[in-house]
Amino acid sequence: MFRPNNRLIMKKYNPDKHKRRSIRLKGYDYSREGLYFITICCQNRAHYFGEIINGEMQLNEIGEIAQKCWRDIPNHFKNVLLHTFVVMPNHIHGIIEIVTPVGANQHLPYNKGDKYFAPTNQHLPDENRGKDLSPLQGDIKHHWFNRAWF
Repeated sequence: MFRPNNRLIMKKYNPDKHKRRSIRLKGYDYSREGLYFITICCQNRAHYFGEIINGEMQLNEIGEIAQKCWRDIPNHFKNVLLHTFVVMPNHIHGIIEIVTPVGANQHLPYNKGDKYFAPTNQHLPDENRGKDLSPLQGDIKHHWFNRAWF
């Protein structure tokens, strides 16, 4: 999962190899404008981001990096707005909004009466895969991304 220079490389999903069941809505275009609720879990649900002390989340260094990376999403995806999010000990919940469909000239206009909804377990767009997460450079001892995040 990591190259020698400590850059995080996400492996491409191969349905023949990984045998994972998709919970995506068949036929739904996830590049459409709309609000998407996202959950990103740590591998093996390990508490890599911090701990809850006296009812409040206390981020550790990796949690701070995760929070910074989340806030940086609009700098990489100009058509994405961030809404509320929370970093928990072993996962992140957040709401993103796609404000302009990707490849808008390829889509038909929305039909009157269209329902604006999407399933809640979504992933970031494909173009996010393989990005350099330079804050992670250094001595990395744990793989803290869940394998479902690709």
